[in-house]
Amino acid sequence: MTQPLSGTRIDYRDGRILVPDDPIIPFIEGDGTGPDIWRATRFVLDGAVAKVYGGRKKFHWHEVLAGDKANAKSGEYLPQETLDALAHYRVSIKGPLSTPVGGGIRSLTSRCGRFSISLPACARSDTSKASLRL
Repeated sequence: MTQPLSGTRIDYRDGRILVPDDPIIPFIEGDGTGPDIWRATRFVLDGAVAKVYGGRKKFHWHEVLAGDKANAKSGEYLPQETLDALAHYRVSIKGPLSTPVGGGIRSLTSRCGRFSISLPACARSDTSKASLRL
């Protein structure tokens, strides 16, 4: 897996998370609808940060492989290299991952949790808010 060409790792010191102006954020694009969801998510997150910080801050996205894409490239659905990158960079985002049927393979999200990496989140729009101010 290639290393990011730019950006800074999110740090953790004295019980505090220290987020630089240019954090490296690993992402797992996902399977099925994952690529479509990821493109929209990236557009929204990059746009929000640009608007709020006026270009002073920026995500440095770093793709790591899991799911069908990882299996096609490496023969593994969740390579150790991906788990290492997720742990090293501390904050990550993932799209939906397929779970192969009939192969005795646990859910990839469950496997991430087994390695003390917690990625699951199911964010839904909140229509009870009148507006969102950035």
